[in-house]
Amino acid sequence: MPKQKTHKGAAKRFNLTKGGKIKHAQAFKRHILTKKPTKRTRNLRKAAYLTTTEGKTMKKLIPYK
Repeated sequence: MPKQKTHKGAAKRFNLTKGGKIKHAQAFKRHILTKKPTKRTRNLRKAAYLTTTEGKTMKKLIPYK
């Protein structure tokens, strides 16, 4: 069997945790931050995790991570 290719776009955006969950950065943190409350922007710094259904798809895209 040939090796699987890693989807480079997905590899840059997602990380695998030790427990097997897929971690990603949250959206809406790039620009137009002045109108967003400080509490909201602070909470957007925290990592978010994909659901198990989406995680199964992503694991196929990043097989060696």
